[in-house]
Amino acid sequence: MDELDRLFSLLVAALARETRIAVPFPAAEIYERLVAYRSNRARLNVATHQDYEMAVLRLLAGERGYVQLEPDSVREAMQREIATINPDPAYFRSFPEAQVMVNGRAAERVLIADRAYAPPASADADEDGLLDTTGENPIPPAAPSTPTPPHQPERFRIARPPHGLSENQCEYCGGVLPSNRDVRFCPHCGQPQEGDLKCPACGSPVDVGWTYCLSCGKPTGFE
Repeated sequence: MDELDRLFSLLVAALARETRIAVPFPAAEIYERLVAYRSNRARLNVATHQDYEMAVLRLLAGERGYVQLEPDSVREAMQREIATINPDPAYFRSFPEAQVMVNGRAAERVLIADRAYAPPASADADEDGLLDTTGENPIPPAAPSTPTPPHQPERFRIARPPHGLSENQCEYCGGVLPSNRDVRFCPHCGQPQEGDLKCPACGSPVDVGWTYCLSCGKPTGFE
């Protein structure tokens, strides 16, 4: 995991707190507010401000497909800048109003990973769970009356914003949907715009993160 991965993870976390993952926003918000250098330097693990700016430039240029920048001409200009011998790390500051759209599938991976590695909720052990071990006959902990059922991971789907700004965007991958057609399936990821994720081979329901279908055993194409 390098500085680009860490930058995207912090960006997704900031947008998730504001329920704005599926909403386009100006590029300047990344370095001015959402993942500002001064307040995130330690978590980004960058040595200098130039290293931070280079990570932002790589992100906005579309490296690893984490975000999509509009218009295309601005994104292509950043890609050309990165390809030069001595790129200007602050080149992106010339386009503060360019619109950024987060890749929904990449954001899902970040949020699911954060949830998987989050510490479990602590019980009130200080009040109810302490045992008296000072006497000659310590009180043993009570055995549970029924076995705890295995945890079932809940389905994850990025919530749509309340203002309807993403009606023409796929909720799974963030791709822009054609506005002049009846769209039942996303042309970018192939997922239905209503109902659950489907196996591309047999149509059986699948969950985010499944590499293979439980019904037919064929690859789902999901990462």
